[in-house]
This record gives sequence, C-alpha cells and structure tokens, in this order.
Amino acid sequence: MAASKSRSRASSSSSKSRGSSRGRTSSASSRGRGGSSRGGGGASSGNSAKVTTDHEEIRKWAEARGGHPACVRGTERGDSCLLRIDFPGGAGSDKLEQIDWEEFFEQFDKNNLQFLYQPKTKGGRNSRFNKFVNPETVSGGGGKKSRSRGRDAR
Repeated sequence: MAASKSRSRASSSSSKSRGSSRGRTSSASSRGRGGSSRGGGGASSGNSAKVTTDHEEIRKWAEARGGHPACVRGTERGDSCLLRIDFPGGAGSDKLEQIDWEEFFEQFDKNNLQFLYQPKTKGGRNSRFNKFVNPETVSGGGGKKSRSRGRDAR
C-alpha cells in the first residue's frame, strides 16, 4: 500500500509539472527588492532570494529540506486554504495539515501564487526561508507599495 501511495504521489507531481512551461525563476536580492519577471538572470550569491512558479523546482527544493506541502488548519475556504511547506520540527507544525503535491499545486496555480525562497544561507547551508506571494508583491506592480507579511494571497 505504501508503494502505491508513493507511486501515486510521484505520478501526480510529474503530471502537474509536465506542462509547467509557464514556470519561471528569477532572483531578488536578500535586501528585499523584487526580482525580474523575465526569469533566468545571471549569477547570484547563494543567499539571494529567488522567485519561481515551476512546480518541479518547488517540490525539489522542499523535499531536499525534508519539507511537505501543507494547509493551515482553519483557513479552508471552499477547496482552498493558506499554503505552507511543513518541515520536521518546524514551529507551528501542529497547525498544519499535510496535503499531496497535486492538491497543493492546484491551489498554487488557481490563486496565481509565486514561491519566494532562499536556496542557501550566508553560511552555505540549505535555507528553509520561503513564502508564497502574489506577482504584484514581488514585482511591486499595481501602483501600491505592498509587502507580504507572511500571509498568502487568495
């Protein structure tokens, strides 16, 4: 049974990432400036934040750190909720409900989110810093000076 569950998870994440041609990655400095919406973008230091919509990149980043997709309990509205990556021993894990990658990416796409993350710390270790943001927050668009304060856009 565990093997079939693993196969199901693997096939669902690969089927969702297969058509992820819209997935882009861009860099933002660790001082909080928004990244370019053009993606790619040259060399960056290990502690610079990156922004992506690529499902496979998000899944690999999370799983390399022992993370799993999750919803914050009590934030469900219809078939949506606040998304998080749950890490073993992470603060607030008791408030998170693990979901599968397929459901996670359905909500991620439906809510037009981007994944802001830091690949490495200044010391070169894998960073767990991440947040889910809407494109206007990252690019500073819309004429508003908006900043994400740890909340997901819905």
